[in-house]
Amino acid sequence: MAEVRVFDWAALMRAGLRGLGLSPDQFWALTPAELQVLLGEGSGTAPMGRARLDELAAAYPDRKGVDDE
Repeated sequence: MAEVRVFDWAALMRAGLRGLGLSPDQFWALTPAELQVLLGEGSGTAPMGRARLDELAAAYPDRKGVDDE
């Protein structure tokens, strides 16, 4: 007989709404895969932190291109 997996919706909602600060609409619009990535699961790496985001923003700054002027 196949194993039945049950989602712990209460824990997932706490993680999404409280832990990630998502609105209910944002939470329910996510796919399970997107929620896993946001929670740092399944990808094998931790979610990106602020320091890494700052590094990427410095390396690839927003700027107007020739076509945007």
